[in-house]
Amino acid sequence: MSGGTFQAPKGVPDYIPVPPGERGSSADFLAVRSALLAATAEAGYGYIELPIFEDTALFARGVGESTDVVSKEMYTFADRGDRSVTLRPEGTAGVVRAVLQHGLDRGRLPVKVAYAGPFFRYERPQDGRYRQLQQVGVEAIGVDDPALDAEVIAVADRGYRSLGLDGFRLELTSLGDATCRPQYRELLQDFLLRLELDDETRRRAEINPLRVLDDKRPHMKEMTADAPLMLDHLSPEAKTHFEKVLGYLDALGVPYTINPRMVRGLDYYTKTCFEFVHDGLGAQSGIGGGGRYDGLVEQLGGRDGLSGIGFGLGVDRTLLALAAEGKTAPSAPRVVAFGVPLGDAARDALVPLLGRLRAAGVPSDMAYGGRGMKGAMKAADRSGAEYALVLGDSELEAGTVTVKDLASGQQRSVPLDAVVDELAGG
Repeated sequence: MSGGTFQAPKGVPDYIPVPPGERGSSADFLAVRSALLAATAEAGYGYIELPIFEDTALFARGVGESTDVVSKEMYTFADRGDRSVTLRPEGTAGVVRAVLQHGLDRGRLPVKVAYAGPFFRYERPQDGRYRQLQQVGVEAIGVDDPALDAEVIAVADRGYRSLGLDGFRLELTSLGDATCRPQYRELLQDFLLRLELDDETRRRAEINPLRVLDDKRPHMKEMTADAPLMLDHLSPEAKTHFEKVLGYLDALGVPYTINPRMVRGLDYYTKTCFEFVHDGLGAQSGIGGGGRYDGLVEQLGGRDGLSGIGFGLGVDRTLLALAAEGKTAPSAPRVVAFGVPLGDAARDALVPLLGRLRAAGVPSDMAYGGRGMKGAMKAADRSGAEYALVLGDSELEAGTVTVKDLASGQQRSVPLDAVVDELAGG
């Protein structure tokens, strides 16, 4: 509490009904989320709604014990039955659990699903990096096909571009497969353990050496500059897979940059790994990313050989990227028609008229509380409506309503029984 009122928890943003383009606009938020989801629907991804919390062991096993997400960032607590549960930090493990639990993996493959909602990570809040973060994600489970990798990446690219974003870039690499990763791990570990590492970094190098390459500290970047890279040690199969992904992206017209030092923050990634970055956001430049996970389904109790690939796109981060480009997410007006009643009789007539407008698909609102003409018109302007419907004694007597275009200021008299057809387009 501050000053006698409650505040949102630190690192948890509100999205509120302020005009589009203003910070925290819920209209912008909905427009971004809808556009990213629409791109998934265009490619045949069905929607899945996941629990907000799951068994803690699902994330510990699926995401990886050595990751920062599991070791430092999860919101974990005991429920009233003394079971350990965790607010979901990411979506993939939950989707795989749901696919296996409901037997979707025994039907047509790949299982292609999309999801949206909040995820939770306890980390230092920064602009656009929140403890409650909003994402749109997809998972395509059951098939190992480079064409599917390219589709998933293209869906994300399509979602961003449908919003008018063009200042981002796609970076990708291959993290190898079960054939070449063990040898590379040993090679990288030998390199790292010869360096003068602090105790925590040395432990990380022993558990998951690839994560050390993701260390953002300048001295660690310098120390690992000559570290062996996975791309130089791919198996023939992994190399062919990656080359085919690049070929499909070329065919789809999706531009990309190969980044051989890319490391994602989750342990389950194999082969194709990618991130969308926007330099207008400074050091925290990622706006979305994902990759393939060959062993995760089996690790969570599924059949061997069921691979998957997916992404998570940050809605909060995308909003910041749009702002960095001076753009606003295209969104429908919250209100089209705003009623301005001048007197009790006018209000009594406007209430059912607005009901008919809404039933005809015309978003409508009105001035409440007996405001005068000036106050009601100010409310109409603040609503963002396209038209004000002014109704007073003279209009009631004539059986008309004055329809004022709030953008141009032009107004016309329309019969009351024709307003709905006219504003609904016919």
